[in-house]
Amino acid sequence: MRMLVLGAGLQGSACAYDLLQDKQVEQVRLADLKINHLPHFLAPYSGRRLLPTPVDVRDEDAVRGLMRECDAVMSAIPYYFNFDMARLAVDAGVHFTDLGGNTEIVNEQKTLDNEARRKNITVVPDTGLAPGMVNILAENGIRRMDTVKSVRIYVGGLPQRPEPPLNYQIVYSLEGVLDYYTTLSWVLRRGKRTQVRALSELEVVKFGDGVGTLEAFHTAGGLSTMAFRYEGKIPEMEYKTLRYPGHADRMEAIRELGLLDLDPVDVNGVPVIPREAFMAIAGPRLTKPEGKDLVALRVVVSGTKGGAPKTVTWELIDRYDEQHHISAMMRTTGFSLSITGMMQVRGEVKPAGVHTPDECVPADRYIEELRQRGITIREA
Repeated sequence: MRMLVLGAGLQGSACAYDLLQDKQVEQVRLADLKINHLPHFLAPYSGRRLLPTPVDVRDEDAVRGLMRECDAVMSAIPYYFNFDMARLAVDAGVHFTDLGGNTEIVNEQKTLDNEARRKNITVVPDTGLAPGMVNILAENGIRRMDTVKSVRIYVGGLPQRPEPPLNYQIVYSLEGVLDYYTTLSWVLRRGKRTQVRALSELEVVKFGDGVGTLEAFHTAGGLSTMAFRYEGKIPEMEYKTLRYPGHADRMEAIRELGLLDLDPVDVNGVPVIPREAFMAIAGPRLTKPEGKDLVALRVVVSGTKGGAPKTVTWELIDRYDEQHHISAMMRTTGFSLSITGMMQVRGEVKPAGVHTPDECVPADRYIEELRQRGITIREA
């Protein structure tokens, strides 16, 4: 396998690392605008199998050229590039997967379906942790039921040692987090698609394994297209983000004060975008180079089987990898991306075309791949 990873940030680096653990992977080309400083866990691989490659993803000819030299493309760059990257991959005739997170862009990518089918390739958006892993688990539960009453998804990346005032540290893109906190979230209520405000409908959720009490609230993107697929078929479906208690109230206050707005305001004659100023100020304070994280996940599918009530629950607690210094968020997100890419090349993702992971990734095989990496999903 010859693999191309776009983006050498946290998730792209984790994806490249995981690909390099598979002997079937002959070459990983890790491409980004700046490729000077790779994380130390990639250092032993630089050379014949790992090829750091400078590229501007806005240079379509250069990107298309790289794609034509590989078997699959895994994109870990910001979501707003995903449609163009998918289009270029289809042009080049190679498999493509990305971390997604924006349902409107996923719907745009769906317009590439006919051409992807014609070239016998798969395009799989939304293949990280959430969306991604949680959707595969939810779909697995849905398929086990005769009728489904509700699907409830909870997931969060958290510091192992929370620090005030937000009890949070950056575990992936702060820009992405703020998008989720300011975008309406699709849910199913009484079988109909409904949008709810981010950070709303707070509930208490308790986990074992030393995690304790968390709060859950609505954020956008986690359901991907499932609310559209199951409208009129499943009465209740929702996705909520997990944080330590008190986080949602503080972030809602910040949002309501306008500090996350995208419209410029005048500051002493200078136009300033509030969100950019917030990221510039808060970002360094929420970046904890020595901070160790954890990921908590719970997916609950309730319904009936054989005329009797049935509930299936999956749980995951994953922690920072002390040996390799890879965060739990990188393991659950970046590794999910690499697993999907390798499954595409091996022909395990079917059929050809553009599909979200819940539509095309075989759950049992995917869960086993995670288990082999020490990411254990427990079913109850």
